[in-house]
Amino acid sequence: MADTHAPARPRTNAARICTILAFVFAVVALLIAPVIFGVIGLVLGIVGAVLGDKPLGWYAAAANVVAIILSLVIVSAMMNS
Repeated sequence: MADTHAPARPRTNAARICTILAFVFAVVALLIAPVIFGVIGLVLGIVGAVLGDKPLGWYAAAANVVAIILSLVIVSAMMNS
């Protein structure tokens, strides 16, 4: 029988660097500019996951989405009070 699963891509240094940068951008998005840095971090997290850093790349992408939403909620709460 043929193997139904595609072989996993080996993790490269570029994948780990993209993932680490994505986590850094998540923190920066939470503190400074959520939309700009959050979107950059989201893209880097997805790129890291596609290049082979599977679990951490997706976690970094999710962290950026959470950072964008949380930062926007905090800013809107500060503006309305």
